[in-house]
Amino acid sequence: MTWLERYRLRHYLRNSIWVWPVLATVAAIVAVHILHGVEQAIGWQANLNPETARGVLGALAGAMFTFIVFVCSSLLLVVQLASAQLTPRVIGTMFRDPVTKLTLAVFVFTFTFALSAMVRIGSTVPLLVTQIAAYGCAASIGVFLFMIDHVGKMLRPSGVFKSVAAEGHRVIDKVYPRRLTDPRDTMLKLPDGLDGKPRTVTSTTGGVVLAFDEKGLVALAKRHDCVIEMVPQVGSFVAPGDVLFRIHGGGDLPAESLHQSIALGAERTMEQDPAYAFRLIVDIASKGLSPAINDPTTAVLAIDRIHHLLRHVGGRSLDNENVRDATDRLRLTYRTPDWEDFVILAVTEIRQFGGASIQVARRLRAMLEDLIRSLPEERAAPLRQELNLLKRSAERFFQEPEDRALADESDSQGVGGTREILR
Repeated sequence: MTWLERYRLRHYLRNSIWVWPVLATVAAIVAVHILHGVEQAIGWQANLNPETARGVLGALAGAMFTFIVFVCSSLLLVVQLASAQLTPRVIGTMFRDPVTKLTLAVFVFTFTFALSAMVRIGSTVPLLVTQIAAYGCAASIGVFLFMIDHVGKMLRPSGVFKSVAAEGHRVIDKVYPRRLTDPRDTMLKLPDGLDGKPRTVTSTTGGVVLAFDEKGLVALAKRHDCVIEMVPQVGSFVAPGDVLFRIHGGGDLPAESLHQSIALGAERTMEQDPAYAFRLIVDIASKGLSPAINDPTTAVLAIDRIHHLLRHVGGRSLDNENVRDATDRLRLTYRTPDWEDFVILAVTEIRQFGGASIQVARRLRAMLEDLIRSLPEERAAPLRQELNLLKRSAERFFQEPEDRALADESDSQGVGGTREILR
């Protein structure tokens, strides 16, 4: 199995909500078969009328089936409402959530277990499987209440921001492993004999670059004694015929091997794309600042998360990655967003859409001033530029001098908090 096939399988399983419930169905059938066999060997029987037990389990199984349909319909409705309120990209959060998958698996397991237990009731009533089926249906009520609590918290703006930001911090550490203070890995010269015109490999399909196999590409480059340059960034859209790779040397490297080392899909993912975390949070903030919703406090919550993500990424070395093999020879180079890209992505749209909100202006100013103080000086130029643009936006939107003066002050809560972020 190639890397691309493994990636597609892993991606499909991670983003599919039906796999765990189907496995739970099989597990329930197997569990009833094993437990009933144990009961028969030991001779356990319940002191119940078979018809009564069969009727109770039938009613419980039917109720559980109706319950599963109700839960799935409610989840779809809740996700649609959340996507309309926040951003359509939030739908994937529900389908990847392990708690939602687990609770649905519990419901399906309980339904299948009760149905399988019912059909094993003959002239006698099996003790163990009947009790597990009955009490399992009761326990499912508690699991349902837990799921409602979890989903309600997860799909609130603060819950979405928390999960997206946590994943963003992990991806930043993965994509930018070196700190800003570590020795820089500048673009290395190509090895001798590889300075000629590179060979290009184009895409045969279209889609967004989701991920690529770094170790596999390095191994390919080493095997064919060449340097591979990946042209598009992760998260960029590639059309059929667009250049995917440039190969310096290695004339016998097959294009199919390179195609099997990069994954394209319909929608960006955060697996190797740290900028996508910013994109999601900014989208939610922008929708909150739209005239139809007019919720600047959601934008302030978004800026809180963006603030810490920018501080994190600002402390990493953001040079294009140059990967070398064990002999210290350059084998792979690929592009990643730089500091200016992150600052523009994080600030520009919120500043434009929230220019008329004093709350947003003050919180943005607090974030920019704090980042200028806390990050190295080489990171300050784009931040100062955004600060200057923020001041000019305030002059344009706020006609009264008192409002302009208020907008020119920092506030950690937008309005009502400290006017300067604590150092």
